[in-house]
Amino acid sequence: MAPRPRPDRIAALATLDDPTRRAVFDFVARSADSISRDAAANALGVSRRIAAFHLDRLAEQGLLAVEYRRPAGRTGPGAGRPAKLYRRMAGEVAVSVPERHYDLVGGLLAAAVAESIDTGTPVKEVLDRTAYEAGRSIGVAADDVVAALEEAGYEPRRQEQNGGALALGNCPFHRLAQQFTALVCGVNLQLLRGVADGAGEPHLVVLDPSPGQCCVRLTPAAR
Repeated sequence: MAPRPRPDRIAALATLDDPTRRAVFDFVARSADSISRDAAANALGVSRRIAAFHLDRLAEQGLLAVEYRRPAGRTGPGAGRPAKLYRRMAGEVAVSVPERHYDLVGGLLAAAVAESIDTGTPVKEVLDRTAYEAGRSIGVAADDVVAALEEAGYEPRRQEQNGGALALGNCPFHRLAQQFTALVCGVNLQLLRGVADGAGEPHLVVLDPSPGQCCVRLTPAAR
């Protein structure tokens, strides 16, 4: 599943700024079963209308999932309409400033190690291929290479005085890159080669570490 756009994630988390809505979310999140509007209202001491408003708002923002179920023990024509129930979404919503995507690099590393264990292929070989394929998917899904880099959190900056090269103002894997520089920069290199190829815009993608920037630079390739 494609990650939610950053503005959507910010909007989702912003809904929790309201104290009552946050209390509603916490109540649903701590519950083992799906929660009805009546149950939320009774537990939090608010009206059913207020509980319903906050529950539906949380569902609209993707923080709660909705299901419909008849009350237990009632069947047949007289059982009434199914009740609207709420439960916490299984996925997570995260926002960081600057943008970080540790889940992406973690997934690539885990996939590479798992395949290496299963097949005996060196981890580095698998990781290079896996990172490239992931980057290509990102590039294919974007309108162009700049849009792909922005969506991935790299903060691309076009340098017209340098042949239109793209410097990257942010590393989405910054903390890991500080600890495991060679490994993570290698992932970045292959990932961004895939992004450029997937976007259909040939670039020379090379390691070019500079203070305050990602370790990779992209320069438009001569056609």
